[in-house]
Amino acid sequence: MKTLPEKFCVVCGRRMIWRRRWRANWENVRFCSRACRLSGIGPIDRRLEAVMLELLRARGSHKSICPSEPARVVAHNEASKDWRSLMPSARKAARRLVAKGQAEILQRGRPVDASTARGPIRIRLRSGQ
Repeated sequence: MKTLPEKFCVVCGRRMIWRRRWRANWENVRFCSRACRLSGIGPIDRRLEAVMLELLRARGSHKSICPSEPARVVAHNEASKDWRSLMPSARKAARRLVAKGQAEILQRGRPVDASTARGPIRIRLRSGQ
């Protein structure tokens, strides 16, 4: 069976598999959905990625963090006490780091597909990062 080309959405980090309707402009496809195209990546999203990498590097190569940790740090620095509202953005930031090859997402201590992971996750640096 032929495997289809794939790439990752630049906003949410989910895997996109080639579709026939994209055949004319597959090289230009960057977003998985209209919602991702309209929302884009904001300064808080970039901050979540940076804080996530800082926390992971401070922890060490085999340790993991919960996505709530960078959400709490960013919410505290933004003078907002509602870190829970940042959780979807923190999960997107984690998937973007996976797409870049910098991190991996774990469930029950084992790496899982970042695009399909549901429920509680942990994030750790990839080996050699």
